[in-house]
Amino acid sequence: MKIAIYGYYYQKNTEEIIHKVFDVFKNYETEVVFEADFHTTLLEKGIIDKSYPTFSNHTQLDSSVAFFISIGGDGTMLRAATYVKNKNIPIVGINAGRLGFLANVQQDAIEHLLPLLFEGTYKISQRSLLSLECYPDECNIYDLNFALNEITVSRKDTTSMITIETCLNGEYLTSYWADGLIISTPTGSTGYSLSCGGPVITPEVKCIIITPIAPHNLNVRPLIISDDTEIKLKVSGREPQFLVSLDSGTKAIDNETEIHIKKAPFTINMVEFPEEGFLKTLRNKLLWGEDKRN
Repeated sequence: MKIAIYGYYYQKNTEEIIHKVFDVFKNYETEVVFEADFHTTLLEKGIIDKSYPTFSNHTQLDSSVAFFISIGGDGTMLRAATYVKNKNIPIVGINAGRLGFLANVQQDAIEHLLPLLFEGTYKISQRSLLSLECYPDECNIYDLNFALNEITVSRKDTTSMITIETCLNGEYLTSYWADGLIISTPTGSTGYSLSCGGPVITPEVKCIIITPIAPHNLNVRPLIISDDTEIKLKVSGREPQFLVSLDSGTKAIDNETEIHIKKAPFTINMVEFPEEGFLKTLRNKLLWGEDKRN
């Protein structure tokens, strides 16, 4: 079985995680390929003692890769999606970060859960993405035009709010006076949107969440819409530009640029293990049940 590995170096726990992963691989016929920068770091730190084949972009991965292991936090998982793109390679997230909604395999469960990949004891959670087009400007970030968590528009170089004219399927919705607007997938509902008062959505729900950032209109609330809706945004403000973010990548865009957002034509496959489903992750990460009355 061919497995691709990508990650960021975390001083405290990367070495132990890599050793645990390779301890599992010793029991199976496994071909390993590393993301090039991560591979270089592991060699320099002496965490691996020999060279492995590497990849540096999505074009160097193909259908021969059975799984893509991401070692890091949720941000690393989001970047892992940019390597997989529309190749349908399942992503396994090992949490070396902090919260870990997406990277839900904890360090102490590696030896127990990774063998389930080889035994076929897992399920695939298909996660929808959002695609982005801008008119007349080009607004792709790092040659990407999709986001797994959210697409955000926000103010730039000013403390003044911006105005975001919003249309759904060509029909005017409202003009948000706010610091920005988050357009989120169900996967992203536990990210930036949640911190701005948005709802938690289970990953399989077919919807998009619109969450304003610090709206001046006190009666404005997050809105859940069908995922077959095309959203058109037009931003104006005191500064000539505003910011557009796709997950963790950001670019400055000229005012009055039309931003078109809709569901992407492909999904990202994420591996879920029987003992580490979304509901358990919610309970653990949001501390549900910590009240003694539960």
